[in-house]
Amino acid sequence: MPELAASRFTGPRMIWTRRISQLLIGLFLYGIAIALMVRAGIGVSPWDVLTQGVSHQTGLAFGLVTNLIGVAVLLLWIPIRQRPGIGTVLNVLLIGPSAQLGLWLIPQQTAPLIQGLVYAAGLALLAVATGLYIGARLGPGPRDGLMTGLHKRTGWKIWIVRTAIEVTVLTIGWILGGQVGIGTVAFALLIGPMVNVTLPWLQVPAPRGEAAPASAKTAPTAR
Repeated sequence: MPELAASRFTGPRMIWTRRISQLLIGLFLYGIAIALMVRAGIGVSPWDVLTQGVSHQTGLAFGLVTNLIGVAVLLLWIPIRQRPGIGTVLNVLLIGPSAQLGLWLIPQQTAPLIQGLVYAAGLALLAVATGLYIGARLGPGPRDGLMTGLHKRTGWKIWIVRTAIEVTVLTIGWILGGQVGIGTVAFALLIGPMVNVTLPWLQVPAPRGEAAPASAKTAPTAR
């Protein structure tokens, strides 16, 4: 009887329920985390600098631009032969609306102390959200998949591919009017170590013989 009761909480159905729930919660929280960092007003991640720049130039909502960039990046998977998972598709669809909701709910901050606290809260929440959605093992985000796909196709080291991609999108975003600041530097320095803490806690164990996804072995670029 104890074994039967335990199996109800560790069987395939419960594992899948956890994975889907964890994915959805992680993607929702990721969007809220982005909104916190944007409203802090001290700089955002390279990809969000690009999103801000495109939004500034086109007048489109930040959340919509997040979705559109996600679709564009996903299309870049085709020539490098990456295969998206359900988590990849939901990442493209859900983070943008969640971020837009957060921007609607969270006021812009201008007091330096509050800016720092709001940014720190956003960064911490983003690390947890990343652990949740990557830990669900249902596919990497489109930007992470682009990084790992280029790494596999070119043989270049992960850090070289990651740096090249992020410097490129950061530069384009800055030229377009995106916000670069101390928050951008903090993101670059801290998000990797923070996710390395949250991911082991939140990763759903893989079945015996199944390898961990590449995105779970390297710090994410940001989605």
